[in-house]
Amino acid sequence: MNFFDTFLRSIFSIIVLFFLTKLMGRKQISQLNMYDYIVGITIGSVVAEISTNLDTHFLDGVIVMVVYTIVSILVSFLSEKSIILRRFLIGVPIILIENGKILEKSLKKSKFEINELLQEARINGYYDLSQIDYAIMEANGMVSFLPKSKYMPVTPRDLKLKVDKSGLVSNLVIDGKIMINNLHVIGKDKKWLLTRLNNLGYTSLDNILLVTCNNREKLTIYEKNIGLNEKKVLE
Repeated sequence: MNFFDTFLRSIFSIIVLFFLTKLMGRKQISQLNMYDYIVGITIGSVVAEISTNLDTHFLDGVIVMVVYTIVSILVSFLSEKSIILRRFLIGVPIILIENGKILEKSLKKSKFEINELLQEARINGYYDLSQIDYAIMEANGMVSFLPKSKYMPVTPRDLKLKVDKSGLVSNLVIDGKIMINNLHVIGKDKKWLLTRLNNLGYTSLDNILLVTCNNREKLTIYEKNIGLNEKKVLE
């Protein structure tokens, strides 16, 4: 009986948590700031408690989660309206490297060691700190880097090259299934796609893992039988 109660509590907790997370928005499941982190781990602890502790009333746990959710939404609203509250509740960016110089006071203030700074730099592709002009710790704990001008990647503009306008790539077929909504977004239909594929020798979708289409209507076809690392690009 206890096993069944725990199972039901877990299922209902997941359902409640799902809807509360939807209310809090996508920020709660992306990079978290300090306050979001506190809310997240607290709600997680409450879910674990009401799922496994049968002496705890399930409704009490739900009320706690709802209260935390409402407070989280209220904090987000107030943070949007007040810069002062935003700085206090969410935090502000901290400059760790300025004009190529490491700011030791900023490292201490952010509780960030030099080894951690080196690690973040390597993760972002910088193995030599002398290449970095600015490093900023964002409110969510991530570190952003601005390289010195001579180390910035070359762009087509720098080379005075003319390039075609890029656009989003639409997934038209996924695992052999046609994505009708994606076709409608690009102004096409199922008949157009099947005709294009048939003209290219694909009479069946069974061997197709993925079909994408760019803004120039160029199809990229990934076949199941040749593996994920191989593809056919067809105009």
